[in-house]
Parts: sequence; C-alpha cells; structure tokens
Amino acid sequence: MIEFREISNKVILSYSSEHSGSAWVYRELDENDRVKISHVFLFTRNELISTPNSGNEYASVEFEVANKEGEYYCFPKDILSLEHDLYIHEDIELEQKLFVTVRNISIFPKIDRMITRSLYVGGNNENAVPESVYRGLLKKFPNTYELNRYESARISSVLSSYLDTKEDYEEQYQKYLNNKISKKGTNLELKFSKIELLKYTSLLEKLKSMLKDEDSYSESQWQKELLQIILLLYPKYIYVFKEAPVRDTYKNINRKIDYLLIDSSGNTDIIEIKKPFDKCIVTERTYRDNYIPLRELSGTVMQIEKYIFYLNKWGRKGEEKLTKHYQADLVEGFQIRITNPSGIIIMGRNNGMTSAQEQDFEVIKRKYKNVIDIITYDDLIQRLEFAIAKWTKTHNKVIHQTATVASDPSTSGDG
Repeated sequence: MIEFREISNKVILSYSSEHSGSAWVYRELDENDRVKISHVFLFTRNELISTPNSGNEYASVEFEVANKEGEYYCFPKDILSLEHDLYIHEDIELEQKLFVTVRNISIFPKIDRMITRSLYVGGNNENAVPESVYRGLLKKFPNTYELNRYESARISSVLSSYLDTKEDYEEQYQKYLNNKISKKGTNLELKFSKIELLKYTSLLEKLKSMLKDEDSYSESQWQKELLQIILLLYPKYIYVFKEAPVRDTYKNINRKIDYLLIDSSGNTDIIEIKKPFDKCIVTERTYRDNYIPLRELSGTVMQIEKYIFYLNKWGRKGEEKLTKHYQADLVEGFQIRITNPSGIIIMGRNNGMTSAQEQDFEVIKRKYKNVIDIITYDDLIQRLEFAIAKWTKTHNKVIHQTATVASDPSTSGDG
C-alpha cells in the first residue's frame, strides 16, 4: 500500500507490503537504478529518502514524490511517465486511487497523451479540471466485474462461430450494460410513479363523484369541470379555448367552436362534451337488424365534421387569425396551426347497453376513428382504471428493482 504526507513543502510517498516486504525495492534500485511502485510511480535513488532496515524487512520505503508550488503539489513528469508535469491542488486528499484504478491502470498517462500542456486538478487555475469532475471520471472506469464480462464477450464473439460456448456471453455483457445504465441514471419511473398514481386516482375519484351527482351541474359547469380531467388525461394539450372563432367561408359568416384544443406543437383539435344522460348513443330497437346512432350522437358527429371542414378551408389565414386572437394567452413565439384537425366527443354511458348494442356502437366508433374519437363516460372510467393499474405495477416493479440493485455486489466497488 502507499500513503502520502507533506513535510516542509514536499510530498513523501511511503510504500509498504505485508506480502513481499520492502527489501525487493532496494534490490531493484541496486540492480536497475530504478523501481516502479504500484504500477504508477517510477523512482530512482535520487528520490529515495529512506534506508534499508535490517531488523524489519517490512519497514516502509519512502520517496520524495512532489514539491509544493504555490497552492499545488507538482509531480515531476518522469516519476509518472508523463510528457508534462502534473499539478494537484493542496486541498485534494492525496490517495492511491487518484493515480491508479482497477487492474492497476495508471490514469494520468492516459490523460496526458490527450493534452498539450500540464494538467491541473482542483483549485482556481483557469485551466484546472475541478476535483468533482475528475472524481466523476474515476467512477466511470469499468470495475473488475465489468471487465471480466467484456473479455468473455469479446472472446465469445470471435470463437462462437467455431466452438460451442457454455453461455451467450455477448448477451450477458449487453444485459449488464443495460442494467448499469439504468442504475447509474436517474430512475424517472421511480421518481414519478407515485405522482402519476396520485394524479390518476384523484381524477377517477373526481369523475365518479361528478357522475354520482350529475344533476347538480349545469351544462357549462359540467364542461368546465370535465375539461380539467381531459387536459390531465391527455397532457399533449396545453391550451383550451371556449367559443373559438372559425370562418364559414361558404356562407361568409363567423361561427364558434364550443372548445378548441391546442397541443404543444400548436396543432388544433375540437372537443364536444355532453352531459351523460341515458339513451343518447344508440337506438333501443334495431333497424334492419342493426342498432343505429341516436340523433344526439349523429348530430354531434355532424357538428364536429363541419367545424373540421371550416378549419381546413380557413387554412393559413385561419392560423394567423387564431394566433392573433389568442396572442395574449399564448407564450411568446407560439403559433396555432391547422393541420388536419381531429375531434373528440365525450357523451353518454354504455354500462347499460346489451352486448349487441355495444358491438354496433363499436362499429359506429370505428367508422369515425380516423377523424373523431367517441368516448363514453364509462370509457373514461376504464382508461383511468387502466392507467392506475399500470402505474401501480410500475411503482411496485421499480421498488423491487431498486432493492435488487442495492443488494447486487456487481454494481458497487470493484466487483
């Protein structure tokens, strides 16, 4: 092991070994005039400041390794096999892991080959690498476990065409890297799963409460309350405008869209919200063995189709008019766009339908699917319940993975 201490503005490196003792160091200096310590420091007798201890073969060997220059310790380039001197700030604790990483990889020579001047670590020198950045670099060096995986993967990739291997080592290595990336990065699912669970649970409670007491709401109040749920359930929409103007270019008059949705790219969509009174979706009796849409549904579909038609005909001029009209509500530089708008209809209940009615209703919905999304209040409930189930499962999974990572020895230290 090696230790550092400062004496009279000089840094002394003290080397000792419980296995090989210290006699070999002096012997190496006698025979070759130099000795390498910890695969990093190359010393000659010029740096040696200790003498052999005949009574203790395990006594430390000491070398002068650096001099104090201002606020920095200067490590001469020859000692570290560099092209430039190395400067480490006085506030940084000198320890072996600053100089050598796993498998005795000397760090500073690798950096030195990439730069054109002396390296400063820490302190206020304008060209210095901050200590936090350097220590972050050290953490990115692969540990022994990862290197073993990598070696097995490389060998396997070359020989697998000729020999049968016990396992798919390439797949194991890639799996390890994928896990390592997720472990090192911020776990966004863990960070937001509780928030998402709270959000969707609150929305579901709110919707069920509204449906239970729907008679107490006026149409306008109902729409306002439900829009809050819709905007949270469909977060791509960042603006909603009531009674948005649209030009009927055929009759040359202005009309008003009940609610105009704007997504984060500025694209427009239309939403129609109706209170969930019964029997407004499909007929109770069949027409030629089919359940057909009731007037409330077909009329709402027709209304949205006409608004979409008007918007598309309005085109670029309509984009400019809408952007100017809502300029005070939009963030600076935001442009409203009319690019094949689609529609959303929220109305009715399907929990009282027969299976035949539901089947025909699904046919009706799919007929308009490319333009209009027809959603009942029971559909909304189901979507919220699925979202809650998804985030509950995700939260439990992430908690389990986090516990597994914490107990996995391959993700910490040197493996």
